[in-house]
Amino acid sequence: MAELGSEKQEKDGQPWKVLEFYSGIGGMRYSLMKAGVNAKVVEAFDINDKANDVYQHNFGHRPYQGNIQSLTAADLDSYGAHAWLLSPPCQPYTRQGLQKHSSDARAFSFLKILELIPHTSQPPSMLFVENVVGFEKSDTHTKLIEILEKTNFVIQEFILSPLQFGVPYSRPRYFCLAKRKPSCFQNHFLNNKLLQSPIPLFGHDDTIVANEHDQSQENWDKLLQSCEPVQKFLEFENHSNQSDTESGCLDTTHVSTEAFGDLEKNDKGNELVGSSLDQYFVPLSLIERWGSAMDIVYPDSKRCCCFTKSYYRYVKGTGSLLATVQDLSMSFCSHDLYKLRKCSQRRKASHPH
Repeated sequence: MAELGSEKQEKDGQPWKVLEFYSGIGGMRYSLMKAGVNAKVVEAFDINDKANDVYQHNFGHRPYQGNIQSLTAADLDSYGAHAWLLSPPCQPYTRQGLQKHSSDARAFSFLKILELIPHTSQPPSMLFVENVVGFEKSDTHTKLIEILEKTNFVIQEFILSPLQFGVPYSRPRYFCLAKRKPSCFQNHFLNNKLLQSPIPLFGHDDTIVANEHDQSQENWDKLLQSCEPVQKFLEFENHSNQSDTESGCLDTTHVSTEAFGDLEKNDKGNELVGSSLDQYFVPLSLIERWGSAMDIVYPDSKRCCCFTKSYYRYVKGTGSLLATVQDLSMSFCSHDLYKLRKCSQRRKASHPH
């Protein structure tokens, strides 16, 4: 019955109802918008107050802020959602972590959601899960597949990097797509397989080459060359109206700090104010101290979060930092800043006052 209702929904041109779990600052919702899917996020869930502040600023909707473990099957049924988007905490599965998997407390809420699926009267027609590479080897993954198969889902799994889609972000991710029967995927020969492709996905046919061992530097270099620069993905408009965002792309070929000052919004995210965004800049003193551990990228860079580094080498576990100032006085890299500081220290030691 639920499947028939979904088909009627699609024929009537009504939007698919979507639940977004672990919504963060809204990456899943933004992707849904950019994909041009006729869908509406009826509720988002995240326990982090700061993340919810950003989400509310971006989309004009504040996620449900509470423990997902408190949700019941009846709660989920009340939304009548056709699709669930899930990006659960990655710490239990990251290769640099303790790899406690399902015994890690941060995995409990995701396990609870999975366990609720068989008890819902209106299970989702589609389900999408994203996590770090390593999740696919966990007992949580085993539980995910087991429950989806028991609840009549057909599954396709991938390990892919945004680089393969022309997006300059280097870290590969695990993705699970599931559709509840009788719905099916167009390429059914990919069902029940974990596929990894080291080649760009655009400009090729629908056949994906599964070769998880072919991760050579040469292949990564080709992917980097196929990417658009970071500046093609910078936007500054408020997208709460979920309109087409192409016109919001920021041309940062010659961006200065003054340009960003005019784009700041007030606390309500509506009116433009004249103050600068200095409060969000990384202090020069911090760059001088930790510059060698930072991965600084520029608007014309074709990558970020360099795949040759692990997060644990970055300052406080962060990824890349974007430097929008491109004049000559600010165009040196973090390593140059680090060397300048060391040279200054040596000069002071050699010529004490």
